Amino acid sequence: MKNFTRVSLISLGLLTMSSCSKYLDQSPDSTWTELNTPQKVSQLLGTAYPQANYIVFAEAMSDNVTDKGAGVIERTNEDPYFFNDVNDIKEDSPEWYWTACYKAIAACNNALKACENAPDSSRYRAQKGEALVARAYAHFMLVNFFSKFYNAATAATDPGIPYVIEPETVVFEQYNRGTVAEVYDKIEKDLLAGIPLINDEKYEVPHYHFNKSAAHAFATRFYLFKKDYAKVVEFANKTFPNNDLASYMRPWNTTYRTMTPSMLWETYARATEKCNLLLVETQSTYGRNLARYRFGLDNNIETSVLSKNVAGGNYSYPIYYYGTRDYFVPKLTEYFVKASVNATIGDPYVMVPLFTTEEVLFNRAEANLYLGNTADVLSDLNLFASKRIVNYDAGRHAVSVAKAQTFYNTSNSNNALLNTILDFKRAEFLQEGHRWFDLQRYGVTITHYDIYGNKTTVAADDNRRVLQLPLSAQTAGLALNPR
Repeated sequence: MKNFTRVSLISLGLLTMSSCSKYLDQSPDSTWTELNTPQKVSQLLGTAYPQANYIVFAEAMSDNVTDKGAGVIERTNEDPYFFNDVNDIKEDSPEWYWTACYKAIAACNNALKACENAPDSSRYRAQKGEALVARAYAHFMLVNFFSKFYNAATAATDPGIPYVIEPETVVFEQYNRGTVAEVYDKIEKDLLAGIPLINDEKYEVPHYHFNKSAAHAFATRFYLFKKDYAKVVEFANKTFPNNDLASYMRPWNTTYRTMTPSMLWETYARATEKCNLLLVETQSTYGRNLARYRFGLDNNIETSVLSKNVAGGNYSYPIYYYGTRDYFVPKLTEYFVKASVNATIGDPYVMVPLFTTEEVLFNRAEANLYLGNTADVLSDLNLFASKRIVNYDAGRHAVSVAKAQTFYNTSNSNNALLNTILDFKRAEFLQEGHRWFDLQRYGVTITHYDIYGNKTTVAADDNRRVLQLPLSAQTAGLALNPR
């Protein structure tokens, strides 16, 4: 039975940012010259992660949302829904995310320069490893949003994004986009060079940095997108000690099931939750608006995603709502940071899990499917079901090939299992932005309707599926994406 609970609206102060930094629109940072200890480099690397939220526009482009007819109107939510270029540069916009990624990359490059110039570079091994993997991650996210999605047949000619590997030395540096294939090659080079150097013992709170598990999780996503399935399985099996995913999964059908919404909000993105392999603090209003955006989750989509499933039981995710149309699962919430102790203004933030145990499980299951390892696929799917189905009973709820074929009305076992993986994954990451990447990977045509019945349809090859580069990027000599 779904858990429908009426939740009182909480009034929150809204801070509108009057401006934001533009990519390459400020003096270059030369602070690496002062980074003369490993500890100082580690401190800089605390800023080596994009402190911006991509969920708003990623979710709005997906099939998890519809026009509810009323609600909070924000360009960062409305424009992506209709696949228009986002006419906003504040938090939660593509341009804000672009800028945050390149700021993170700048921090990585300054850290790497400090490691390279240190008298004893061996003392900086762990810092170098984190910087390389973090640099790879920021570029990876950029290329998957602002370039055509990776396709081996076209990646060598599809325009990529600038892969920046040196600290900027002039205010307006000129860059070229290269190709998607070149960007992916550089990501892989940084990733594979950085992973062996990471040392979890150097972190006070490993979940805020690319620890070993998070780096391996990133590798599973990278190789899944690249369709190198053997590598996905290899890195998934390295993610946890003794390959024990079960001990690191969210306890949705046990501990979480007894929690109130406020307890879930407080718990979901905590560093103490073992499932959260990497967390990042993002300046964002998503926590206050996610259920109330006009273009969001409604009852029909919620029912489609969270009602029936292959296992034949009820999902344990609790669904709540504001009013009669604003539905949400209590996961990500806002915390407000005042400008000073006595101030009444400040900035809204949302802590976002960038990598979790569950994603590793799904990536491995999908890779094993293409490798023909059906038994391993079923093992992971049943592990997931055992943690998500209310009153799980293996005798009644076990996932099998035959069960999946019946559920999806197909005789093709691979299609049945793939649909099971993607539907489980969609339910798990509802309102977290992951669905967009799956729609991109499989080139699923997306149709959005407005309340008047008008529709916007984008097929796999539609240029509007690629986010537009910020206009400020033209200063750096970059050609904008075609429209």
